[in-house]
Amino acid sequence: MLRVSALLAALALGLAGCGGDDGGDASGDGGSTTSEQSNRTITIGSKNFTEAVILGELYSQALEAKGYTTELKSSIGSTEIIDAALTSGEIDFYPEYTGTMLTVVFGEDEAQDSADSTYDAAKELYEERGQTLFEMTPFSDSDALAVTSAYAEENGLESIGDLAEIDGFKLGGQPEFETRLQGLPGVKEAYGIENVTFVPFTGISPYEALDQGAVDVAAIFSTDPPLASGDYVVLDDPEANFGFQNVAPVVDQELADELGDDFRDTIDAVSDKLSEEAIIAMNSAVAIDQRPADEVAREFLEANGLLDS
Repeated sequence: MLRVSALLAALALGLAGCGGDDGGDASGDGGSTTSEQSNRTITIGSKNFTEAVILGELYSQALEAKGYTTELKSSIGSTEIIDAALTSGEIDFYPEYTGTMLTVVFGEDEAQDSADSTYDAAKELYEERGQTLFEMTPFSDSDALAVTSAYAEENGLESIGDLAEIDGFKLGGQPEFETRLQGLPGVKEAYGIENVTFVPFTGISPYEALDQGAVDVAAIFSTDPPLASGDYVVLDDPEANFGFQNVAPVVDQELADELGDDFRDTIDAVSDKLSEEAIIAMNSAVAIDQRPADEVAREFLEANGLLDS
């Protein structure tokens, strides 16, 4: 029941935290269905993990509610696989993470210094090859460091830099975290932390390791479902060591031009509501409570007035 309540609270947050629109119709013409909307099938893809499947459902259902015809191809695969589906014309658009766009899709080595510059750099590269990006989400699903709420309170922890004040601590993560630039080496350099013992995870989740006291700090993803419980604190990363991973729909440019502002506005209206609290709650409802992704997505859209025709 706790996690269902967390989901409902996140839906209410989405309603209260609307962006620049008036909370009403997401399309510019009062929501009327044009012949283009009813005759053109839009093929949407999603990657093969819980959050990506939810995102695909959100965009597909919102478009259907505005009179568009969609075909949703869920769980296509990794970035490399789904990008090939996009460039081959198998799908028309899919939601992707901005940092992943640069490093995986385009092979960029140099990290950007803000969420906006990450988005702008990726958008420019996509437009050079025939796609564009619609607006990015407020939430970013990046690598992060988490502690239990009790450990945070005991040691006065709010940001990663606060760990430097602890006499010594154990940090757990996947083995590659110990050597990856944006992993432990980056944390040490950005925050001057040396008082750490690395513990590689083998056969245990980060949250189990924290709960059992096997580690004091764990490398996690910032929208992991267990975070909905309120039992953990994600430490702020003011130096942006872990980069930026907001979500933006990658859309075929010809499709975007053909369907125009109503199409874009419908998709942007969904992205605008996707706060960190909301996506964590939806991830938790699907991954932990085992609720269907389409049902969870529909509840979120209904709560935010995004299924109004």
